[in-house]
Amino acid sequence: MFVDEVEIYVEGGRGGDGCVSFRREKYVPRGGPDGGDGGDGGSVIITAQQGVDSLTALAHRKHWKANSGRPGRGAQCHGASAGDLIIRVPPGTIIGDARRNFVLKDLAATGDQVIVARGGKGGKGNTRFKSATNRAPRQSTPGGEGEARTLKLELKIIADVGLGGKPNAGKSTLLSRLSRARPEIAAYPFTTKSPNLGRVRIDQDRSFVMADIPGLIEGAHAGVGLGHEFLRHIERAGILVHLVEPEPTDGTDPAVNYGTIRRELEKHDAELGRRPEIVAVTKADLPGAGQIQQQLAEQLAREVLLISAVTGEGLNKLLGAIIRLLDDMKGEQR
Repeated sequence: MFVDEVEIYVEGGRGGDGCVSFRREKYVPRGGPDGGDGGDGGSVIITAQQGVDSLTALAHRKHWKANSGRPGRGAQCHGASAGDLIIRVPPGTIIGDARRNFVLKDLAATGDQVIVARGGKGGKGNTRFKSATNRAPRQSTPGGEGEARTLKLELKIIADVGLGGKPNAGKSTLLSRLSRARPEIAAYPFTTKSPNLGRVRIDQDRSFVMADIPGLIEGAHAGVGLGHEFLRHIERAGILVHLVEPEPTDGTDPAVNYGTIRRELEKHDAELGRRPEIVAVTKADLPGAGQIQQQLAEQLAREVLLISAVTGEGLNKLLGAIIRLLDDMKGEQR
């Protein structure tokens, strides 16, 4: 099960109490205070880890609490501090405070982390309170309470290339042909219910991550269908590959479908309209595919590719176009 949004409650561990104790040794009359401090409570830390691809583990466990620190003891023995509780999430997870409605941190890269609930400080033992005028203090302090908050975690898939288009445009088939990903493929729309990731290897030293974003429909920006669930995952894609089906099963016009999806992307996020895009007509083996390619190329006044994930036609040209765009983006970032 793919989970990309979840609410959890996190709580830092309580600090251990300080100890009130006095030395009791046979040949040491009137022994002084020797109560130790309590240990600190553990903190709750969320970290982005490569290989974690969903928030499923958090969906099955809503309450996360770190261990408390141990109390202090006599003979100036300090209580042990508790270890931190580490929650591992996929890179691309946004951590927000659900009650106050603000973002704590965007864990965009592997290794990014944030302390979401700090553990309480350990209390002070009575040794801390001795002085020249108070040689037998009987006071100590309790351990502090850990922080607690409700979090909203939202995953936005990070990929170099995002495959977009209407349902049944051939996105899953293309991803399975270019990578080792094995998404569900069938001859009906909305086969893909959640994003699929695959690594496309060009040669021994070069590869990129491609994401198959579930098909969009008109009104997706306003939440029609599962619009918001789908659109959030295309926001982080470096470039977009827009696949156009030449003979839609619903009888709609391919050129009109292209414009519809473009408007949905722009209404969701204006920046998506400026994202580098490659347009490709799929299913080149169909009789009318070449004509649709020419029509779109004239309409857009730029190159439109013609590909077939089944026969392999045009895939090398598509890969070449993707690599050139990715190289251009890297050059701009330098």
